[in-house]
Formats: sequence, C-alpha cells, structure tokens
Amino acid sequence: MGVMNRIMNLIGLQEEEEIIEREQVVEQHDEPETNPFEARRNKGNVVSIHSQKNLRMIMSEPRNYEDTQDIADHLRSRRSVVVNLHKARQDQAVRIVDFLSGTVYALNGTITKVGPNIFLCTPDNVDILGAITDSAEADEL
Repeated sequence: MGVMNRIMNLIGLQEEEEIIEREQVVEQHDEPETNPFEARRNKGNVVSIHSQKNLRMIMSEPRNYEDTQDIADHLRSRRSVVVNLHKARQDQAVRIVDFLSGTVYALNGTITKVGPNIFLCTPDNVDILGAITDSAEADEL
C-alpha cells in the first residue's frame, strides 16, 4: 500500500497528507488477533491432556542383526516396538536382544518378553502394566 501511495503522490494524484492520514487509520485497525489457545496458555497452569498426537506402535520382524538399527531409531523417536524374532536364527536373535537391551537401557526404557521370541521395547514415556506368564510356568503352578 505504501508503494502505490508514493507513486500516486509522485504523479500528483494525491497529496502526502492524505497518505499519512490513511496509513494512521489502517495502523489503528490492525490490532493483533489473539488465538484462544494462546489466551488459555497464559492463564496459569493449564496442562494439555493431548501431549502426543501421533502415538505409534511399530511391528518389526528382523531377520538379522543389521535390521536392529531401524528398531533403535524408532525407540529414539519415542515409539514403542514389538519385535518378533521367529524368523531370525537363534544366534542372530540373541545378538538382536542384546543390542536392543542396551539401546533401551541407554534411553531409560524397558524391554519385556511378551511371548516366545516376541519382545516389547518401549521408551521412557511408556509405562507397561501387568505381566504375561509363560504357559510352561502356568502349567507347573
């Protein structure tokens, strides 16, 4: 708007006093609009119950040790991962669980066995409640 007014002033179609008056009126009407969310944020200790919008559970079936880097990246991104080791060889499965145990420990998370060769790896923002007993242990009791 300022450029157009200057051009019109140079041509002589309007005077500089009119331009200054119009700009002052426009500036007075440009009050910043307040977002209702921001207004609530400034009222004190208001806590959002929707702290994370996209919670995801990742399902993974690593076949060898090289696939564990992707699982560790998901854990670092604060996503839970269910790891199914049924298709991995026994020696590879042991290495994978060792690596994931170290990753989870470094992130203050947890690793829980939920079935034969199935593990749940969670970051520190996820709590696991309850326990799943092994069917062999349940038969002995």
